Amino acid sequence: MDALDLLLNRRSASRLAAPAPSGESLQNIINAGLRAPDHGALQPWRFVIIENDGLDRFSKLLKAAAEAEGLEPAAIEKATQAPFRAPQIITVIAKCQDNPKVPKWEQVVSAGCAVHAMQMAALAQGFNGIWRTGAWTEDMLVRDAFSCDEDDEIVGFLYLGTPQLKSATKVTPPDNAAFVSHF
Repeated sequence: MDALDLLLNRRSASRLAAPAPSGESLQNIINAGLRAPDHGALQPWRFVIIENDGLDRFSKLLKAAAEAEGLEPAAIEKATQAPFRAPQIITVIAKCQDNPKVPKWEQVVSAGCAVHAMQMAALAQGFNGIWRTGAWTEDMLVRDAFSCDEDDEIVGFLYLGTPQLKSATKVTPPDNAAFVSHF
């Protein structure tokens, strides 16, 4: 699949199983993230790979966070099971720095671009994933577990693995007239 087809036909995959990217494939994914647009060459990101026993630790962390929030038992169980949706998760953290030329929002967007590049690199190598966010990105127990500083932002959890469902090879593009204008 060439790069343009990859971009025009991107779909997230929520049903993921082993194998997860490893070795050169995983390194390619990380390297793609490191090539995200980066005003000021700040490299405002950090990647934390969760796999194997890390999935169990992440499950326990989300359970503790859900209990601390006083969530209902069903929501606690959902949080506890969330890490097992894929064999690998990469937590992407915007490591925001005080910079007079590069505002915080731009550093967060740069880290978001890293997530997208990483998912596209996974797809290009026969894997896929889904970028998940939600309340856990702002939860203090979760932020503390990932050693987030006050200005850091968890921009998402990139769940990666081998897709279990085949998606259509071509995506019907939306009518772009609703999104595009000229100045």
